Amino acid sequence: MSVIVREPAGHNRLLVKGAVESLVERSTHVQLADGSLVPMDESCSQLLLSRNSEMSSKGLRCLGLAYKDDLGEFSDYHSENHPAHKKLLDPASYSSIESDLVFVGVVGLRDPPRDEVDKAIEDCKAAGIRVMVITGDNKSTAEAICHEIKLFSDGEDVRGNSFTGKEFMALSPSQQIETLSKPGGKVFSRAEPRHKQEIVRMLKEMGEIVAMTGDGVNDAPALKLADIGIAMGITGTGVAKEASDMVLADDNFSTIVSAVAEGRSIYNNMKAFIRYMISSNVGEVISIFLTAALGLPECMIPVQLLWVNLVTDGPPATALGFNPPDVGIMWKPPRKSDDALIDSWVLFRYLTIGSYVGVATVGIFILWYTQASFMGINLVSDGHTLIELSQLRNWGECSTWSNFSVAPYTVGDGHLITFSNPCDYFTIGKVKAMTLSLSVLVAIEMFNSLNALSEDSSLLKLPPWRNTWLLVAMSVSFGLHCLILYVPFLANMFGVVPLSLNEWLLVILISIPVVLIDETLKFFGRSRRHRVKEKTA
Repeated sequence: MSVIVREPAGHNRLLVKGAVESLVERSTHVQLADGSLVPMDESCSQLLLSRNSEMSSKGLRCLGLAYKDDLGEFSDYHSENHPAHKKLLDPASYSSIESDLVFVGVVGLRDPPRDEVDKAIEDCKAAGIRVMVITGDNKSTAEAICHEIKLFSDGEDVRGNSFTGKEFMALSPSQQIETLSKPGGKVFSRAEPRHKQEIVRMLKEMGEIVAMTGDGVNDAPALKLADIGIAMGITGTGVAKEASDMVLADDNFSTIVSAVAEGRSIYNNMKAFIRYMISSNVGEVISIFLTAALGLPECMIPVQLLWVNLVTDGPPATALGFNPPDVGIMWKPPRKSDDALIDSWVLFRYLTIGSYVGVATVGIFILWYTQASFMGINLVSDGHTLIELSQLRNWGECSTWSNFSVAPYTVGDGHLITFSNPCDYFTIGKVKAMTLSLSVLVAIEMFNSLNALSEDSSLLKLPPWRNTWLLVAMSVSFGLHCLILYVPFLANMFGVVPLSLNEWLLVILISIPVVLIDETLKFFGRSRRHRVKEKTA
């Protein structure tokens, strides 16, 4: 960068700053400490470059300074009306203007990285995110800073991972792709805008998702080309912000890493919602299918299914959107852009859980009709009549059975259900069995919402109280279910009856295995991924 200034004596002078190597190439003289000028010979230029390298290796950002007094036609330049002004509008003439300079010296600027950057770099490495530094700084400076922020480990040989923009562009296309494909950090120094843009283009062609950060006008083309352009909100120029998809309010790299974790959490929460709703709905479909396939009376009537779908399922499903980040969310590699939302293993899990939901819902209906006890719990304390499973499956032929009779049974606070026709035992009399089926479905879906807290992590690592909203939602849903059971008006509307403590114990015992089943499936899923990871490593 150069500016023309008017000296107090009245003549113009060109003041120049820029990369030390570039200024040394364009300088013909060097100004010494006493103000005298000496010609820029080979030994002098080598001394300056070695001193520049020494400063750069300490992580200093070095800026060369020079000037020029013999400006020719610009010696009397004063405003835009000057005849030579049109040359200042043509970048092609800059090299001739910025030539025959007098080299003054080098300024070393210390721009220390933030304390949290090295931790953010480590998080990126653990998360499978590759970090590349593209900078206009000197190569030694860039390498020193990359060592400081732990992009390169101490003592690591950076050959093959550190290039100037010109060095990288001089490689063949296959060598460039091989370099970008190699794992580990990369640093590109003395990079020009076209170099940045070309690196982003190649990475995208390789199938990578590229996030590019920048703050200057010369970063705008690369920011625009990247999948996610991120401009600096404090130091960023208006052009950079306009070209970007996001603006980083605090100019902090660690904030980007936090945003990645948040994005992964949002994606996981979306999957948790889908996982919960699909497995629950599959269970309802299977329960209806089993009922029809086995020839049983309907386990639930339409209004009960609607209640479960619209009211009871709603609060837990919504609360899953507030799940905290999964344990080790930043220890997993990034998913591919074409990865399926539901793969074959996840679909198998959904179907397994859904199958248990359906079997449990229908199973308790059958148990009530056919078994006197289950796991030590007395099922006939209300006095209802037990029948054979074959009779339950052929209940439509009840009128043809000889000597078939049923006894009245009690519900709630002693209300007696009687039957003028024994066959009413499968219509009016199924109210208790239907209530048990509905209660199991509600309870099982509450437990299933705990499974949806994490796709992989056990409840021992991610306990339910990590998401207090889910616990509140489960309480609300269960409270609403109890409301329709114990308020007579609502019980009549939904065709249910109150349950005793023993019957609630039976509901919980049949519902809670859904957690154990999913914990087992999660364990096998983690083991399977671990084996795949070891093979690829």
